[in-house]
Amino acid sequence: MFEYLTEQSQLGELYTQMAHTDTYALDTEFIKTNTLWPYLGLLQINVNEKIYLLDGQSLDLTDLWLLVFNARQNIFHACGEDLDLIHHYANQKPLDNIFDTQVGLSFLGFGLQLGYQQALQQILGIHVDKGETRSDWLARPLRPEQLQYAANDVIHLSALAKQIQSDLNQRGLLDAAIEDCVNYAREVATDTELSQIYLDVATFRHNRRQLVQLQQLCVWREQIARATNQPRSFILKNSTLLDLVDQQPTSMFQFGKIKDMKPNVIREHGKTILDLIRFLPDESLWPMRIHRAYRQKDTDLIDQINAFTAQISVETQVPVDVLLRKKWLSTLFSHIAKNGNEADLPNHLLGWRYEVLTRPILELLHQQKEIIAVEMAPID
Repeated sequence: MFEYLTEQSQLGELYTQMAHTDTYALDTEFIKTNTLWPYLGLLQINVNEKIYLLDGQSLDLTDLWLLVFNARQNIFHACGEDLDLIHHYANQKPLDNIFDTQVGLSFLGFGLQLGYQQALQQILGIHVDKGETRSDWLARPLRPEQLQYAANDVIHLSALAKQIQSDLNQRGLLDAAIEDCVNYAREVATDTELSQIYLDVATFRHNRRQLVQLQQLCVWREQIARATNQPRSFILKNSTLLDLVDQQPTSMFQFGKIKDMKPNVIREHGKTILDLIRFLPDESLWPMRIHRAYRQKDTDLIDQINAFTAQISVETQVPVDVLLRKKWLSTLFSHIAKNGNEADLPNHLLGWRYEVLTRPILELLHQQKEIIAVEMAPID
């Protein structure tokens, strides 16, 4: 059923097989509980329906990453965490020559997050056991049940992708789905600039002083997390960051009032945290206030957009939730409020969606530009 490779000398046969095809189906098993970066336990790969399980603890996979990056297509299901791991171990990104069966299924009306087990059941009528989901993939030796579970994740993946791609092609949606896969892969590979990480925490309610404090705290937390390979929340949770800029502590004694401030963090970094809150750059360098979310009391505009999107869904056979995500619509409102550049919109909105969906919605929003700008203006 599969070959479990633990010795470097065993990789030659696999690489020979990979050299004779240009499409692979892959999955990974890893542990990422107490670290920022994942630790690879197993890499599973289906090459021409031959299954290999590669021991991530004992093998140097440098040559394999080269083959994967140069493939015509790599098949995954729900690839986000797999891509993060591959980028880390290969020290290269983006891996965007992919087809994600979960994305393909979303175009066929199965929702945005259909699991692999359910996908196999509904598309191919195949049942696979998922009993080892919470296994320790770094423990050795791996049990036979763990190995079989891991193999199951790629045994049928190529057949699943083939059926999904066939169904998409019949509907004329294959190119659009592949484009979305590529855009998603590039999104996963895009690192937020250090100076912009605070935007994942800050809200429109924060004044500029609080924003620059959050900016400094977030940059520092990210640097510590990377240097020590700790999850960000092990240093300061987002809720702790928010409480720090709300409470404005001026002494380490006052840390006792801050949510989830860990004693070891106070002991090791308390003075630094106080300095980051107290010592700020020139006010001209502080971030600008954040625009509010669109909250128009009269929902006519939203109703018009929803009705238009539903119409396009019927015409294109693309489900509404695939056509336009809520976060993309929020981005379009923000784009209008800030007089943004269309080139800065998410790639998902600039590809096949642009002419059929994005441009018409932007034209509709431009008609309400002044109202939107007022509704979303930062609080004074």
